[in-house]
Amino acid sequence: MCGITGKIRFDGQPVTAADIARMNAAIVHRGPDDTGTYVSRDGRVGLGAQRLAIVDLTPAGHQPMRFRERYSIVFNGELYNFRALRAELEATGERFRSQTDTEVLLALYHRDGPGCLERVRGMFAFALYDEQERVLFCARDRIGKKPFKYYHDGRVFLFASELKALFTQAECPREPDFPALGEYLALQYVPSPRTGFRNIQKLEPGHLLTLDVPSGRVQKRRYWSLRLAPKQSFGAQEWRDRVRSALDEAVGVRLVADVPVGTLLSGGIDSSLVTALMARASTNPIRTFSVGFPEFSHDELPYARLVAERYGTVHTECVVEPGAVRELTTLVRQFEEPFGDSSALPTLLVCRSARSHVTVALTGDGGDENFGGYPRYSVQKLASAIDRVQLLRTLLTSAGVHALARRVPQTAGFRLRRFLQSLSAPSPERYAAYIGYFLRDEQRHLLTPDGARAVGTGDPFAAVAERIRASGTDDPVDQALEADLHTYLPDDLLVKMDLASMAVSLEVRSPLLDHHLLELTATMPSALKIRGITGRKALLKNVARGLVPDEILSRPKQGFSLPLDWWFRGALQPLLRETLLSERARRRGFLHQAAVKALVDQHVSGGVNRGKFLWLLLMLELWFQHAVDRRIS
Repeated sequence: MCGITGKIRFDGQPVTAADIARMNAAIVHRGPDDTGTYVSRDGRVGLGAQRLAIVDLTPAGHQPMRFRERYSIVFNGELYNFRALRAELEATGERFRSQTDTEVLLALYHRDGPGCLERVRGMFAFALYDEQERVLFCARDRIGKKPFKYYHDGRVFLFASELKALFTQAECPREPDFPALGEYLALQYVPSPRTGFRNIQKLEPGHLLTLDVPSGRVQKRRYWSLRLAPKQSFGAQEWRDRVRSALDEAVGVRLVADVPVGTLLSGGIDSSLVTALMARASTNPIRTFSVGFPEFSHDELPYARLVAERYGTVHTECVVEPGAVRELTTLVRQFEEPFGDSSALPTLLVCRSARSHVTVALTGDGGDENFGGYPRYSVQKLASAIDRVQLLRTLLTSAGVHALARRVPQTAGFRLRRFLQSLSAPSPERYAAYIGYFLRDEQRHLLTPDGARAVGTGDPFAAVAERIRASGTDDPVDQALEADLHTYLPDDLLVKMDLASMAVSLEVRSPLLDHHLLELTATMPSALKIRGITGRKALLKNVARGLVPDEILSRPKQGFSLPLDWWFRGALQPLLRETLLSERARRRGFLHQAAVKALVDQHVSGGVNRGKFLWLLLMLELWFQHAVDRRIS
């Protein structure tokens, strides 16, 4: 695991080792074990790496790594099948000087070119320079576990694992991308390829990028996509057996490391199942790490303990209290883009706890998107069922029912009104109501005239709607899964886990996002994932039965987020008001102060829980201070 950097110039000026060293220094937390730079003989290309040693801890794993006096690579990630690939290459006469997956990738690229991506299994982002062809070849893993961010103009091409490395270079501007901020207000994250900064992009998951160094021409294309059709017609028992076998293998290959490995155990089905399978595959007690809250309604520690006790793990817990917001400046600085998912804070804290004992941790990320775990999938399915009963749909979209819904108090009424309004919209736009924060009409009230002009008139949910249209299916659950697998998962959940874990030099692996497993479950009928309307994760629960305590399988899904409803009415209310209603925020002229104050007052009064919305605004203002004002050090 590493942080990677690079700089390529087209203006005749040389790239220097000092340029690359500055980029590396900005992301030393991603790889504190070793640092390295490479500059081509003509001075046009520079590559850098910060190494977190996981496999082959010797100097032979140093990066940038050279191969055949022709190729240089910087590689971030893990290839879980590198030993099988190595044996295959050795059978053809290839010889290796290290035990690393990086060297195997170099040899594979030498043999297969871009086709090497079809053979590798794992998580990665890398850049490989071919001195003979004078081409830089870059790629990101299929689902987007590892980041690749870049800036390109006529003078320079810059890339790095994190934006902070790009900003060490004078050529890289630091200007807000206001249309991206409209997407942030809608989704709580900035969808690919945008980053929140003008002209700086994220390479999308499952994509490769080639840069012709002499001309400066960039070409990008998708090399992998997940299709949710056609479906396989296996029986329920065969599906269970196939998924269990794929999960066993996915967990097993992720235990390979020359450093200690543990699990992040939330107490939900996904992480509990991963922990169970890891414990069964290990000869010694494994280490587990959990995070909880004093507020009972948000605390999952009792469920995590059930799993830890069943498998005799060495278990560590940390409890997050309101005082943890002292880490907000760390969050804003580390996450770089506007990022409003409040679970970033407990994720950072549990990763820090884990890093005190292990260097690698497995997680349950991907279970909800893979097996249909979110309540919004049930809502999507319910709305589709209503569509088939025209009389009922006409009734529920009538003015009279909407008037009655306005009388329903508090948060329940807010959610009911959104649902009823969504029934009048086509499916791609409808899903926005179930996942969205500030919808288009709400943004018109929230933004000042200047703010609205800067954001523009584009649809902030376009990235989600496009994925639903591209799904090629009328199945409402599959449409939602398609959207989440290509937007929310890579641009929110995986960003959160990568940046939180790498802030403390912890490598995180996600068995439920193994691409072999994804390709298998993509062909599973959605009725096996969600039985009826409310039977979410039905097939996965069947797989987990006997491995995971029944109390976990039968309890309602509990989101992994801060108890903001309580905190913003109590200990954190002063911070909220002082930040969002400050003179600095007013002078910024982006948000209507009266609209923001109304949201704060509505939440504090106990009428509607607006905690997540207010966190999103709080993090936006802190991002402005850090990225635009550069006030947060």
